[in-house]
Amino acid sequence: MKRTAVFAASLLFASAALATQITDIQGISFQSPLAGQFVHGVTAVVTAKDRYGIWIQGDHSDDLRASSGLRIYGGAATRFTKVGDLVSISGRVAEYRSTANNLFLTEIDYLTSITSVSSGHTVKPLVLGVDRIPPNNQLSSLDIGHDGWLSIPNNVTLLESVNGTLRPEKYGLDFWESLEGQLVTVKSPTAANFPDRFGSVWVYGDWPTTGKNARGGLTIHINGTDDVPPAHPEAILIGRPLDATRNPKTVMGAKLGDITGIVTYQYGTYSILPLTAPEIVEVPDFSVPPTSLNSTSHPCELRIGDYNVENMSPRSHHITKIAAHIAQHLHTPDILFVQEIQDDSGSRNDGTVSANKTLRALADAIKKASGGVQYDFANVAPEDNKDGGQPGGNIRVAYLWRPEKVSLIPGVTGDAVTSTKVVVDDDGNVEFSYNPGRIDPTHAAWEEARKPLAAAWQTASGDRFYTVNVHFSSKRDSSSVQGDARPPVNGGSVRRMSQANVTATFVDSILTLSSSASIIVAGDMNEYAATRAVLRPLQALLHDANDVADVPPAERYTYAYDQHAQEIDHIFVSDAIAKRGGEVEHVHVNTWARSVGERASDHDPTVLRLWVCDADGNTDVDSEYPLVLRLSELR
Repeated sequence: MKRTAVFAASLLFASAALATQITDIQGISFQSPLAGQFVHGVTAVVTAKDRYGIWIQGDHSDDLRASSGLRIYGGAATRFTKVGDLVSISGRVAEYRSTANNLFLTEIDYLTSITSVSSGHTVKPLVLGVDRIPPNNQLSSLDIGHDGWLSIPNNVTLLESVNGTLRPEKYGLDFWESLEGQLVTVKSPTAANFPDRFGSVWVYGDWPTTGKNARGGLTIHINGTDDVPPAHPEAILIGRPLDATRNPKTVMGAKLGDITGIVTYQYGTYSILPLTAPEIVEVPDFSVPPTSLNSTSHPCELRIGDYNVENMSPRSHHITKIAAHIAQHLHTPDILFVQEIQDDSGSRNDGTVSANKTLRALADAIKKASGGVQYDFANVAPEDNKDGGQPGGNIRVAYLWRPEKVSLIPGVTGDAVTSTKVVVDDDGNVEFSYNPGRIDPTHAAWEEARKPLAAAWQTASGDRFYTVNVHFSSKRDSSSVQGDARPPVNGGSVRRMSQANVTATFVDSILTLSSSASIIVAGDMNEYAATRAVLRPLQALLHDANDVADVPPAERYTYAYDQHAQEIDHIFVSDAIAKRGGEVEHVHVNTWARSVGERASDHDPTVLRLWVCDADGNTDVDSEYPLVLRLSELR
């Protein structure tokens, strides 16, 4: 009868004094010191298998940097072994990666012999959070810069070229590399997001985390000017179960049953391949409370809404849901900044650039959903296929507003290629040469990108204020956060930096003529506030509305991607507005949805209640915010 035993050191290496241990193969760096060499008599227990190979685990080392698990690649390993076998293997050590920016996976890729010594053995999994605790701040010692993994410039160093000695107690990539190939258990995991398109789920276990928000997600944030934003290395991706079961459809904050599986690296990130799919044991409340920031009767107090409505055309199926969000959750703000408004033919690439039908459809849907609230709207049509986004869609930014609360200063609407200028009228009031009008639309910063739309407004009492609606370039062509490039490639960051600077220069021209001007800059900036090198021109000139409203850093999110809750949609305000104070609420109608399919957009909307003039109608205020600088001081 075959004996079942807990895997222990006494089982291994009783003979074969020259046998190679797995810890010798793995070493204490990212790459094996034996890569390219043939090793013999590697004796270990099979812990898991898939159609392409097996994983084995040997004796632990006293050195926590050296993993005792290893991938054995090849059909022979799968055919001639089963889980629980004690095997002796000889073959070639290799470092494998599928793309240039991935990290290497250490494996034996060419078997010269494999022998099953005995069967019925078990390996006790390492319990994460008990036996080993993931670090919870930075990913790599190579992420050098004020913003850590978000620092600019990025792609300065290649981790695998350095191949440094692991420091698993401090850095996330080092930690997971030190467990590569091992069997581990995550107790009481919490999902950080929806599943990705392959069904994999980001989770963290019962251990310390950074930026944990009230929902249970992990928010990219900074707590001060010298704070380095956390990269959330304490989260781990749960990949496809090895027994062909399916991972559950998770949401942010869902509680799962314990997960046991193999630590590996695939598709640009460290993962655990579970032996079987976990079950959901608890889900958060799916009801999303509407904003508590309601309108008042004072003409100087306004509510601003910001919402990326994701490729909206007149025939979009999600118009009704977006309208319901605006009516029922945002309570019909006085002005709406919207992004990703498509032209009247949607994605049909037929030369159409007007979006009046799209905006009319949205305004009509809001009127129906709200029981009668009527919005006017304005936009400037782009040149055909010159502003990026879905080909033929001609997405742009636009405004909707309640005419009983505010109105545009009378003027001429701009066109696609003409820049609006800041001017002074005969009465000494600041206004724009085109209203609304685009900001420097032929500048190189806006090539294949949405141009910002500036507008000058007046309240029902005649007080003036100014807005800029933006949608900066996307993060397309970014590298994996857990990839070879350190700091990771932040796709489009140089372009967004230039866009922020052009936008800030325009705002500065308003403040040059009127230092007490009330200005709101809002929209999808496709960047985190923690990436200060990109947003610095705006952050130095204006105030983050979250700071004005004292929104806790972990609750500042409008988007979820991978393991991160994140704010890429921002609202900045001038000194005059900041001095009067304001309130901000991020309304999580989409990041808290029951599933990806139930979302109306991949962004959450934000509501800001603010004063654009004093209660007595005075727009001249003395700033109490010495943090803000003029652009001339930055150059």
